[in-house]
Amino acid sequence: MLLKNFHIKKATFHDFEIIYDFVNQLQEKVFDIESQRKNFSTIINNPNAIYLIGYIEDKPVGFISCHNQYLMHHGGLMGEIQEMFVLPEYRSKNIGKLLLEELLKICGEMNVIQVEVTSGNKRERAHRFYLSNKFVLSHKKFTYSLINSNIKKSS
Repeated sequence: MLLKNFHIKKATFHDFEIIYDFVNQLQEKVFDIESQRKNFSTIINNPNAIYLIGYIEDKPVGFISCHNQYLMHHGGLMGEIQEMFVLPEYRSKNIGKLLLEELLKICGEMNVIQVEVTSGNKRERAHRFYLSNKFVLSHKKFTYSLINSNIKKSS
């Protein structure tokens, strides 16, 4: 399905509020805006971070982000999709697929050798999306939260 007037732009710091709103919707919680603004400022200035926003005319309808880093155990530059979100009323219109394709094209131009994505267990629709776009289920991810742990933080 072709989307009329759909286009993708690389995000800049000026797009913070769009990304902030999408991340809040994706995570189903509201993050502290000032700490998120600081985080985004750091991320968006990293040349190995890619943030793309999809628009229909002038309305932002979705985004995807990828952080790239050199990893010894992969022997090169690896990409990891961090977030992807499409507004509910625009889902199943190939917006996610178009965002993903553009991201993979940019990663290829950057000589990224592999792109990975982690998706929470409850996001079964996202799992089907990635599998249908040639991603392979190859890992399990384990996490440890330091927020509520007994590990002392340095002052």
